Amino acid sequence: MFVSETIAGVSTAVGNSGISVIRMSGPNSFSIANKIFKGKKEVIDQDTHTLQYGKLIDPKSNEVVDEVLLTKMAAPRTYTREDVIEISSHGGYTIARNILNLLYQYGARPAEPGEFTKRAFLNGRIDLSQAEAVMDVIQARTDRVSKVALKQLEGTLSHKINDLRESLITLLSSIEVNLDYPEYDAEEVTLKAARDAVSPVLMEIDSLISSFHYGKILREGMEVVIAGRPNVGKSSLMNRLTRKDRSIVTDIPGTTRDIIEEYVNIKGIPVKMIDTAGVRETFDEVEKLGVSRSIKALKTADLVLVLADACEGLNHEDTDIIQRIRTEKHPYLLLLNKVDLITDDGRLMKLKSDYPDALLISAVSDKGIEKVEESILKFATENRQDMDNQVLITNARHELQLIKAKEYLQSAKTAIESGLTLDMVSMDLKAALEELGRITGHHADEDVINAIFARFCLGK
Repeated sequence: MFVSETIAGVSTAVGNSGISVIRMSGPNSFSIANKIFKGKKEVIDQDTHTLQYGKLIDPKSNEVVDEVLLTKMAAPRTYTREDVIEISSHGGYTIARNILNLLYQYGARPAEPGEFTKRAFLNGRIDLSQAEAVMDVIQARTDRVSKVALKQLEGTLSHKINDLRESLITLLSSIEVNLDYPEYDAEEVTLKAARDAVSPVLMEIDSLISSFHYGKILREGMEVVIAGRPNVGKSSLMNRLTRKDRSIVTDIPGTTRDIIEEYVNIKGIPVKMIDTAGVRETFDEVEKLGVSRSIKALKTADLVLVLADACEGLNHEDTDIIQRIRTEKHPYLLLLNKVDLITDDGRLMKLKSDYPDALLISAVSDKGIEKVEESILKFATENRQDMDNQVLITNARHELQLIKAKEYLQSAKTAIESGLTLDMVSMDLKAALEELGRITGHHADEDVINAIFARFCLGK
């Protein structure tokens, strides 16, 4: 990080809009702004964390570039902990480009993707896990996802990881004192005491790792495929779940020839719903392509909704589809559709008896759709409905470091139970401590840091 450089970038989306916000951060922010801004006060004399109206003027041509509002924020009480200027201009690509060119001309350079947040991390305002949560907040598709991301940005995961690290540091410190200074009257660390200290840390790490199933779904979304033979109501179910007439519905089998995708919010879970062509043997070349794509979609699905006709019950085509899904080892829900056409209570009771794990629904009348959505939520949370109140792992990088830390702690526990010396145990404890530190950035490699911030948008 070149701390002597001042960076600038557009923080709002590029394009026509009401306003554009141009952000500048670095030691020369105030002096650069002072050269081009004309208001009631010089920028140098303006109080920190105040806003004033004025005009941006090109000193060389004396032309007005735009009327703006300029906000001055002095370090360290800023997003980057550096001097920051934010310029609110009229929206539009041309205006933003002209302002940026003016800033570049008088000493700033273009900000790299995520460089403002990177400086916030390197200057100690946030740790690495909080920095990653910034993009999760920006990209959140539902309120539930946004809530989890905001918690991580506030430091809930960081506090948990730091508590675990503190426990290991305390244990390691005691072990080091015993090993290096045996002549001092320090409390001796026994193997039993070491095991008692490691066990709760292992339990906490296990709990965090198990939360990744739900956290990953929240962060990346969940892929749900609607599968079944032709004319069982897949497109009607798709339209019902997405609240849109997204799929064409007819009584003609094989109407859907290709997969249709639509993102939908199901009880706070971002879900990519996929309506597939009916899976069956066919001589129609176009339909064959649709069936092939349907089978391919089954292989990548997080959850499959297998739809069958309640009036007919399961036939060999239905059982073939279920067997294919079982072979791929994908979780699925069996839905028996068109129960609105069954008026005989006895037949309904027999259906429930014959297929106790199936959900009886009607995609036309909305019967049972709420239960389908609840079942999708249960799958996402693995039947733990209070997951939102826990510290969640939503990032694959964090899960990987936790798994590595767990392996080292298990090795340390095995060494303790085998009666090995404490110096051997401390090696595994130090390795586990380092892996935990990679999550928050205490031990992060430069390449990892650069890769993380390269995924950020410009201006953030």
